[in-house]
Amino acid sequence: MQIRNAVIGMNQRNIELIAGYNAKSDYKFADDKYLAKQILESNDVACPRTYAIIETIGEIDQVWQTVKEWNQVVVKPARGSGGKGIMILKRKGDQWYEGKKPIGEAHIFQHLANVIFGIYSFGDTDVALIEEYVRPHEFFAEIYPAGVPDFRVILLNRIPLMAMLRVPTARSNGKANLHQGGLGIGIDIDHGLLRNAYDGKKHLTHHPDSSSLILGKEIPHWDELMSLSVKTSMHFPLNFLGVDLVLDQHKGPMVMEVNARPGLGIQLANQEGLKEAIVKRAPQLTNLFRNNQITA
Repeated sequence: MQIRNAVIGMNQRNIELIAGYNAKSDYKFADDKYLAKQILESNDVACPRTYAIIETIGEIDQVWQTVKEWNQVVVKPARGSGGKGIMILKRKGDQWYEGKKPIGEAHIFQHLANVIFGIYSFGDTDVALIEEYVRPHEFFAEIYPAGVPDFRVILLNRIPLMAMLRVPTARSNGKANLHQGGLGIGIDIDHGLLRNAYDGKKHLTHHPDSSSLILGKEIPHWDELMSLSVKTSMHFPLNFLGVDLVLDQHKGPMVMEVNARPGLGIQLANQEGLKEAIVKRAPQLTNLFRNNQITA
């Protein structure tokens, strides 16, 4: 298949995959992390525990007091995107830290207020989620010891098409999100092996900061990660979606969130087009693809 025929662009993704396979009324189940967590938890899909939900400014102080029993928490906006508004906090004694930087409760409260005001959610009022901190599997320390890497699996009609691992860098300040400077690493989904990494400009065989080898590494618990992505897709009304997963040191694979509009950078990370992946991995859907003009 020629590159031009193999790669799916933004317009084709929006029209033929997102709108073609999903009802607009169902986007909310992925766009709102609070709703998504309710679906995951009610169906016993492994995911980080929700410690608290803050819906109004007046609840911040009281709810925060209940959170202080944990030493590590993650604050995130329910309707944020691109990793914006996520704050990872660790406590030592009475002092909280964001990374290595001490942070006061007044600053945390202001951040929670900004989340609720919708600063990270396109101006709409939002809800702040406070969740369990994921302790990355030791496998990731072999690549880069900071931050929390995650996996993105794109599925169509419950069939996994393509996957990548997103890994933090010094440039991304510990965040795995590609828009903030993280690496996108392609994955051979049939064998659970890492391919080259993509840093937004070029492909790499080693992590740019740690110099650790990436290419060819075998991913632990890969079959479980793939099974969990399929199980997750079965509980959402979206036929085309991205499932983001993490691998915890003690709890194993967990679902972090669901995405109704998975980005196309995964094609660059894998050096493979989504259209090619559809034809290769879902031949039983050929008639549907023809209806949507996705053909070889």
